[in-house]
Amino acid sequence: MSNRLSAARRERGWTQERLIHALREAARIHNRELPSSQSMKRRIAAWENQDKGISEQYVELLCEVYEKTPFELGLAVAAVEPVVELEAVPPFTRLDAGLVALLHDQTHNIRLMDRRLGGDAIFRQTRAHVDQIESLVRYAMPGAQREAAADALSQAAALAGWQALDNGGLDEAWQLHETAVSAARESGAAAELGYARAQQAYVLIDAGEHAAAHQLIGAARAEAASSVPAALAAWLLAAEGEALAHLGDRDGALRVLDSAADVMPDAPDDELPYVMLDAGHLARWRGNCLARLGETSAIDDLTSALLAMGEGQYGRAEVSLRVDLALAFRARGDLTEARLHARRANELAGRTGSQRQRRRIKDLLVA
Repeated sequence: MSNRLSAARRERGWTQERLIHALREAARIHNRELPSSQSMKRRIAAWENQDKGISEQYVELLCEVYEKTPFELGLAVAAVEPVVELEAVPPFTRLDAGLVALLHDQTHNIRLMDRRLGGDAIFRQTRAHVDQIESLVRYAMPGAQREAAADALSQAAALAGWQALDNGGLDEAWQLHETAVSAARESGAAAELGYARAQQAYVLIDAGEHAAAHQLIGAARAEAASSVPAALAAWLLAAEGEALAHLGDRDGALRVLDSAADVMPDAPDDELPYVMLDAGHLARWRGNCLARLGETSAIDDLTSALLAMGEGQYGRAEVSLRVDLALAFRARGDLTEARLHARRANELAGRTGSQRQRRRIKDLLVA
């Protein structure tokens, strides 16, 4: 680009000395110093002869004294080396066993409140807890405590994912389960990985993708194989039974539910706080599957499970159980009893905020 510095000086009728004087006056105002007049004459000659680039500070002075814009003077500012700013040092964290234990304890406390109150009441708290652990893991130094924190992240994200699912947020539920699966892989915990993958299948179930859900649970079971505790092995079998019930496969569902009963341990596994499964819970699960299949025999299992559960102890679980009872009574033709359980389920769903169960209740109440 050709500049018009020579033409601008002729328009003003200025000599080089007059231009230098004007440049010095402008530089003084900006607290700048210019080199000697002899040096300035050489610069001006080079600028006007187009054989020397002009630095940004001289462009500013020339525009000021000529009262023109850089565009009007035809000036191309000399390339200035960019200032490279050093990036801030990431907030690396050094985890210890005590901190990881606190994270697990907080997850467990949230889990207990979730069982009583439902996910809607505490989802924001759970989500913030997940975000906090995820940040710690992201910047944690390598080592055993990072893996332990990743295990804590997997459990917390799976809990938050289930709450999001119960609230009707399929997209967020899927993303949280993706976090849970990824964290479980980093931790190397086969139990948490199998649990997170199988629970993620419920997002597919609620989306109507029943075959894909069964496939995902089957893959989780195959990957877990014999490397997970018996309580989780039973839980995975029961989950597969539910997926088969959604597919309408009665014989297959009952077969794997029987297998779940066979492998279920006599006592709860304290190492798996996220797995709630005993004889009463398995009876409720079996009743759920039978109710979905339209089997009136579900009533006995579900009634026994309700009595064992105790009213008001497990809010969301009781909602689901009463919906299943309503389905079973409707299948038997007892609409009065069906509506009774549906109305009670609706009351509890209002307290727990379960959008998932409300969809099922709506169909029952209008039937």
